[in-house]
Amino acid sequence: MSEKTAAPALPDLSPVRRALISVSDKKGIVELAKALAAHNVEILSTGGTAKALVDAGVKVTQVSDYTGSPEIMGGRVKTLHPRVHGGILMRGDIDTADLEKVGGKPIDMVVVNLYPFEQTVAKGTASHPEIIEEIDIGGPSMVRSAAKSHPRVAVLVDPADYAVVIAELKEKKGTTLATRARLAAKAFAHTAAYDGAIAAYLSRGEDPLYPEYLTLTFEKGYKLRYGENPHQTGAFYRERSAHEGELARAESLGAGGKELSFNNFVDVQAALDAVREFDPSKHAACVIVKHTNPCGTAVASSLEQAYAVARDADPVSAFGGIVALNREVDVPTAKAMSEIFLECIVAPSFSTGALDILRNKKNLRLLAVGARPAGEDTRVDFRKIGGGLVAMSADISAAGEIENAKLATKRAPTADELRALSFAWRVTKHVKSNAIVLARAEGDVLRTVGVGAGQMSRVISVEIALKKAGEQARGSVLGSDAFFPFPDGVEAAAKGGITAIAQPGGSVKDADVIAAADAAGIAMILTGVRHFRH
Repeated sequence: MSEKTAAPALPDLSPVRRALISVSDKKGIVELAKALAAHNVEILSTGGTAKALVDAGVKVTQVSDYTGSPEIMGGRVKTLHPRVHGGILMRGDIDTADLEKVGGKPIDMVVVNLYPFEQTVAKGTASHPEIIEEIDIGGPSMVRSAAKSHPRVAVLVDPADYAVVIAELKEKKGTTLATRARLAAKAFAHTAAYDGAIAAYLSRGEDPLYPEYLTLTFEKGYKLRYGENPHQTGAFYRERSAHEGELARAESLGAGGKELSFNNFVDVQAALDAVREFDPSKHAACVIVKHTNPCGTAVASSLEQAYAVARDADPVSAFGGIVALNREVDVPTAKAMSEIFLECIVAPSFSTGALDILRNKKNLRLLAVGARPAGEDTRVDFRKIGGGLVAMSADISAAGEIENAKLATKRAPTADELRALSFAWRVTKHVKSNAIVLARAEGDVLRTVGVGAGQMSRVISVEIALKKAGEQARGSVLGSDAFFPFPDGVEAAAKGGITAIAQPGGSVKDADVIAAADAAGIAMILTGVRHFRH
């Protein structure tokens, strides 16, 4: 029969008489195999998987015994055989005769996860030949065959799905079509991502961050309440390779109510990125974000104080904002945050007492994200444009840039001004360009007092920050994400009482800008590093 001949309609419930199991990740496989054996399912297996099952007391038929062909080439060829693929691809009675001709039997379940290619590459220590050996051939072939045959065959590539199949076998004595279809879709996504990872590795050349072929794979988490505006729809997709500590892996601990919207997600990520500028072992830090911009940021000796100072930096904007904290939320901080309406709180974790308090706030979303993940210095960020993506390395610099900056003016910053400038500089990189941040150092507390964001003119951003700060501007310092193109921004800062400025420098008007700072007695340092945020 032709392979393209349509398969006959099959009942919703498919029995499992024979299962082929060959896994690299053996988590939960013994429990699954024992459950199958308890339902009189014959188990075919290979190599290390077969040994693990036999050692656990599970009866196994070696695939080589089933096919009548020994494994060859060090295990490279073991399942690429008509009895294996015929057993998986057979379509009920119309293929029975053909299968019998080659001595095969129907295979109703395939449990396969692939050689750890991505994990081997990620280690960074494997040689090229070692990595190539982790390219699975037989595994993807069996997975694709089983997924194509999902009207009859259940395919399992993720240990997280074992329990569902075990439950169906117990309750229904077979697998349902709905489950088989869902598992088939997951299987094709699994092999597509696997092939994409191989293509990226082989095409990366001397630039591993930007390979010739880039495949991004995501899985749907849930629908969003709405998109950027209520008339737009939206969905949350989780990157397949997302690590613990990233927003996609955050645990929702709220009391229910509204789902996060598109804007909530974007704002939470902005707040999380900003608060992670501050080492929790050194400072308690709080960032409050509105429309992706920090409206109040503070570090202090306690989390409660950091939150209170950040809130008071701009209490009007803080209302309905997103709060990010860099330490576990304790009871005093939870009590303070419960006093006003907030959209969402994101933190590494929440104490039991804090949860008891915050869960009483209707529709307040609580996200426990864990510690900052390692390896963020190699992260690549993407932005969708019409017909494609632009990609870039993450802007992870800031530490040490103030301390190593070049003094440009006659007066050097004082110790407190340097502390405030270092703080302002870290906040500035998280403010939309043109960005201006005014900050103060007061004992152990560092805080923003005014933020100017997203303006087409830098001097207008300075004026907005000064207006936000009011009298608090006098004696504060100023961080600017990019150079001053003209002296007008410095002159406006001088009128507002700013005492020190940190900026990248590099303008053709640098001499005039520095002269304006000297004329006003302002200390100015040049970092040589720009932090635009578009």
